[in-house]
Amino acid sequence: MIVLGVDPGLAATGYAVLEAANGRMQVRESGCARSRSRHPMEARVRTIYDELAAVLARWQPEVTVLEGLYSDYGFPRTAILMGHVRGVICLAAGQAGARVMEVSPAEAKQALTGSGRASKEQIRRAVARMLALDEPPASDHVCDALALAIVGLAREGVSL
Repeated sequence: MIVLGVDPGLAATGYAVLEAANGRMQVRESGCARSRSRHPMEARVRTIYDELAAVLARWQPEVTVLEGLYSDYGFPRTAILMGHVRGVICLAAGQAGARVMEVSPAEAKQALTGSGRASKEQIRRAVARMLALDEPPASDHVCDALALAIVGLAREGVSL
């Protein structure tokens, strides 16, 4: 089974493709789709859409695991901007025939570390251990995308 984990962000959207086979998980591709803050909104979301659509076309995952939206009500603009990014991610996944699964940050932390309040460093170590990586991912966005993909595989009943 192949899954795509996506950590949405307007400046940088982390993504990670995991393949599970024979009780093992393997990272097939990971990276960040980056947009430039000086560009208009339509160009920024188009950049994210184009990069993720290409990843979806290359790997044809069955499921796209998207980080659930959370926002501090003191910053409603952030939630609105994230809605644009999440919309193009869902569109790209749907066009590629991949189901979209949403996982909250707390659920991912709980699944990987046993604590829904785990630190970024705890998540980095858990991801590196579970995927047998020599080093934890350097990018928090990629690390979060890998974590989401791991949780997505577990939710799909893939024995790891």
